[in-house]
Amino acid sequence: MTGSASATAAILIIYDIFGFSPQILQVRRNPRLLSYHIHGSSQSRCLRSQGADILAYADEHHKFQVFVPDMFQAEPAALEWYPPEETGRGKELMEWFGRKASPEENAAKIIPLVNTITIRSEGVIHKWAALGMCWGGKIVALTSGTGTPFTVASEVHPGLLDPADAARVVVPMCVLASKDENAEEIKQFVQTLRVEKHVETFHDQVHGWMAARADLADTRVREEFRRGYQTVLNFFFRYL
Repeated sequence: MTGSASATAAILIIYDIFGFSPQILQVRRNPRLLSYHIHGSSQSRCLRSQGADILAYADEHHKFQVFVPDMFQAEPAALEWYPPEETGRGKELMEWFGRKASPEENAAKIIPLVNTITIRSEGVIHKWAALGMCWGGKIVALTSGTGTPFTVASEVHPGLLDPADAARVVVPMCVLASKDENAEEIKQFVQTLRVEKHVETFHDQVHGWMAARADLADTRVREEFRRGYQTVLNFFFRYL
């Protein structure tokens, strides 16, 4: 986790298939703080982040606690497998996906996890937002329907888009796309949303520019990386 322990609103980041990336967060040992894990276990480490810290600290009047669960239990997909049509590693990617990344199985873990963190906060956390990246966007869509713990949600460079998921979303949704997503799929998804929404395409950015594929040594990417997170934050501020 990162952010102020006294913040009453929290953000759950559901990462892409590449798991914990330094663009989102960095891990360092800290025996005083515990990160939350899907199966209820904990580790003596705290997550010091880049993207997550932007969400936690960008506005002095809107502080958040930010949590990034280890959905894949330290077995993410390898970055060198992507894009599979160019790397020839599609078989490995699909085998991994079948073992670790079932959207339905992973979505079923989210509400119990959020409830656990809320209880452990001992009354501090009152509201939740969700941010899903690529694959994580699918998980956010699946968990933003009736009975969701989230007040507001966002998907960035979203993957596995399905208008049927959009039809079930009941909370405001921010959707940020890159140049690489299928524009027609984005259009169908957002047109099916029946909630307040913000939709924007970052036309010169690649799929994953806010996560593991962000080349933060590039000035333009770095600018749009930060603008993407700020856009999400501005949307969240309206509801949290």
